Amino acid sequence: MIITVTMNTAVDKAYVIEELKKGQVMRVKKCTNTPGGKGLNVARVIKCCGEESLATGFLGGHTGACIKDMLDAQQVQNDFSYTSSETRACINILESDGTSTELLEPGEPLGQEDVAGFISKFGKIIERCNVVTISGSVPEGVEIDIYEKLIGMAKARNKKVILDTSGMLLKEGIKAGPTMIKPNRDEIEALLGIRINGRDEVIEGAKKIQKMGIDLVAVSLGGDGALVVTKDAVFHGKPPKITTINTVGSGDSMVAAFAVGFERGYDITEMLRYAVAVSAANTLTMTTGNFQMEDMERIYREVAVERL
Repeated sequence: MIITVTMNTAVDKAYVIEELKKGQVMRVKKCTNTPGGKGLNVARVIKCCGEESLATGFLGGHTGACIKDMLDAQQVQNDFSYTSSETRACINILESDGTSTELLEPGEPLGQEDVAGFISKFGKIIERCNVVTISGSVPEGVEIDIYEKLIGMAKARNKKVILDTSGMLLKEGIKAGPTMIKPNRDEIEALLGIRINGRDEVIEGAKKIQKMGIDLVAVSLGGDGALVVTKDAVFHGKPPKITTINTVGSGDSMVAAFAVGFERGYDITEMLRYAVAVSAANTLTMTTGNFQMEDMERIYREVAVERL
């Protein structure tokens, strides 16, 4: 079992239009509603991979009830803490030339009793899992060290933990030594207070972070796949050339695949190959946090993994 934590859930609305024009009334060709927040994307992809997951975090109001209904319809297991604060909505505007513009609501404030209730629930449900993923932002009212606390609770029970966040949440969270983090180049720069130019400097930055007490640092490289830095080695996994449809959720798909790799006991090269293939397959569908098994299997056979 893999537990996915999404503290700032959302209804993700994908609007397909011809071209975004500022100050004009735009006609949407197609709208897709998806239960969103990075951890819910992770949970759906884990299900696509054929593994069991349990989604948790906060839900509230009419939007939260809608998300619960959609997750149940998708047969994604869930056990949330419910609040009086309305869950947010986020919009992704997809233009015909492939441009993606995201509008992300912050999430309504939560009270201390809400946070305390979730921490209590988390302490109980993690007994049922082997792997925990913690993804994304938190609503106002949640302390910035919340992920450090959750990681500490999970590690005390010998669970593997993947942390995928940014800013102060990442800076505080890594103090607890998660098993893995998945930063991009911008997040490495912010965490270390440096400027990065080129792959070699990305690797050096990831090595510095790995030495902070993290087993694996996986750096997403977009169409170039991903790097994984361990204590002893650096690996690069590169997918074949594909024509993408929607890249939103590909990073979450990578997190899901790494979580599945931990659950199944894959070695690092097999885990990286699988994660790159699942992430790339996600870009071939319009639905965020989803992939077709035949796409993943085809891409998997063509992923090149190199030890640098």
